[in-house]
Amino acid sequence: MDNRRTGWFTVLGEDGGHMAVQIVVADDEPHVVRALSFVLTKEGFSVAVAANGEEALARIREERPRLVFLDIVMPKLTGMEICKTIKADPELKDSLVIILTCKGQELDRQNSMLAGADEFLTKPFSPREVVTLARSLLTRGEA
Repeated sequence: MDNRRTGWFTVLGEDGGHMAVQIVVADDEPHVVRALSFVLTKEGFSVAVAANGEEALARIREERPRLVFLDIVMPKLTGMEICKTIKADPELKDSLVIILTCKGQELDRQNSMLAGADEFLTKPFSPREVVTLARSLLTRGEA
């Protein structure tokens, strides 16, 4: 049995052991993907990444993450389209979604929530802000 505890959040694996919470980060800006991956991995989360919407949806279907960070504007599929797809899929609907944008306009926030997003984060953001939001959302999602 694997009894390792990584980061704040762990889940019980099929073998009864603990495993890190899976997160997918999807953004077409490589520096954003690197920054998010680094800070989340450092906190003990297991992170998979995608550079466009189609790749993101494939990763989400493959990984079945507990939390997804989606850029609002990406090639091939937008973050909004992916969010709607996740929330409409019975096997994925429990994944928590944070929409990322550089715009930060209230209309974007409202549209994100209408698409089913659980939270909204405006770029640029601090590593502490990302970790705090992820932990808060995961804790809320477990309640």
